[in-house]
Amino acid sequence: MSINPKLLEDLSARRKTAELAGGKDKLEKRKAKGQLSARERLQALFDNGEFQEFGQHAAHTCHRFGLKDKKLPGDGVVCGAGFVDGRPVAAFSQDFTVGGGALGRIHSKKICDLMDYAHDTGIPVVSVNDSGGARIQEGVDSLSGYGQVFYKNVFLSGVVPQVAIIAGPCAGGAAYSPALADFIIMTQKNANMFICGPGVIKAATGENASLEQFATASAHASVAGNIHIVADDDKHAIELSAELLSYLPSNNISDPPHHLDAEWEIPHDPRMNEAVPDTNKMPLDTHEVISYLVDDEHFFEIMRDFAPNLITGFARIGGIVVGIIGNNPKVKAGTLDIDSSDKGARFIRTCNIYNIPIVNLVDVPGFMPGLAQERGGIIRHGAKMLFAYASATVPKITLIMRKAYGGAYLAMCSSDMGADVVYAWPTAEIAVMGAEGAVGVLFKKEIAEAEDPAKRTAELVEEYHDEFASPYQAAANAMITDVIEPAETRSKIAQALRLTLSKRDTRPPKKHGNIPL
Repeated sequence: MSINPKLLEDLSARRKTAELAGGKDKLEKRKAKGQLSARERLQALFDNGEFQEFGQHAAHTCHRFGLKDKKLPGDGVVCGAGFVDGRPVAAFSQDFTVGGGALGRIHSKKICDLMDYAHDTGIPVVSVNDSGGARIQEGVDSLSGYGQVFYKNVFLSGVVPQVAIIAGPCAGGAAYSPALADFIIMTQKNANMFICGPGVIKAATGENASLEQFATASAHASVAGNIHIVADDDKHAIELSAELLSYLPSNNISDPPHHLDAEWEIPHDPRMNEAVPDTNKMPLDTHEVISYLVDDEHFFEIMRDFAPNLITGFARIGGIVVGIIGNNPKVKAGTLDIDSSDKGARFIRTCNIYNIPIVNLVDVPGFMPGLAQERGGIIRHGAKMLFAYASATVPKITLIMRKAYGGAYLAMCSSDMGADVVYAWPTAEIAVMGAEGAVGVLFKKEIAEAEDPAKRTAELVEEYHDEFASPYQAAANAMITDVIEPAETRSKIAQALRLTLSKRDTRPPKKHGNIPL
């Protein structure tokens, strides 16, 4: 006896219906626009295009407003788990061809069930957002569904990595789920994200605003700072999410995917000496320094277009996964301002959650001065950097390349803020403020009474710099670990990372600290 063939035929037919989603015509239209289908997006993510689907036969339960006899395959979302570069990952992809990908009760339940599965198995979640928003026909059930998804986002936060891809419309309340993720990747074309559209803005405020001004990937990446990475298209977004996961552990109690068999006894690199300008009046190219510092000169930058005066991203040094935070003197002289402080603090805390060592590259003349910064709350925002570094328990390696002035020196993780190892180049200037500013305050009267004020100022600046602004006074006070030649940097940091991997830092019991949000 064998199974009734009709049952197998019925199963096959149901699967085909689910795979066709909103129908061939809608799928072809998406293809013409350069978009992948919801199912193709997951197939592109998972190894060999294979995954275990969850809830393929799920169906909506709404019988009002014309939905009673309407079929919505999978209720507008494809959920599943599979392998990405050999590591297990859970993912869901909203299907705009099925009822506009609108979220209803079953749609929400499928997502929440998948997130519970990710929590229980300790694996990352990748979400592909492409939805018209709430399913209006389901009323409060749809709102409840969003609330449940948001709750799960927060429940998983700090437990497993969450990566959100915006590959279509993501409007209103729907935008808050990706906003609660660890990282957001957004496609340049066919995607927008906003709370209120142009019509609502016009009706409420009288302002004329186009979607290009506030809802596109470019606007979110460079102005609002809502997203972390911009992708060219669907395929590129999937590739970026896979590469991002390659730097992250599966969960918060696992180590990052270090390559511990990599060579870490590294010869000196004379290119690093050549990267340092012979005068501090010329800006240092921190991107060039990073390229010489990291393995294969490969740096996965995060939030490249937002607050570019601070550089953040992932790499490996001697095989060890690291988060790199570096001042960028080519933008705003590398000062810390409101946006860069927010960007840096968020990145530090993300690294700390996922046990990723932090390498700090310091060339900072201070916090950005200005009325707009003061009125905008630079004190509160700058304090986030201090809070994030002081509360981080992962290995923290700091390299002072040149300027390290005032409170910004502390905010870039000095030894007093918990750095485990602090290196300084001979070009490092560690001081309360720059020599010129300090001399103007300390010797104001003497300069005013001098026969040649300019000459006397230059003499005092040189004396102050030699005595107070070099790395050797800090070294004499045991505030730095060592003064090193730039060419030694990669070798020294690779060694420091290996030596600190076993770090254990126990803090007092508490729910959480009260970061100045």
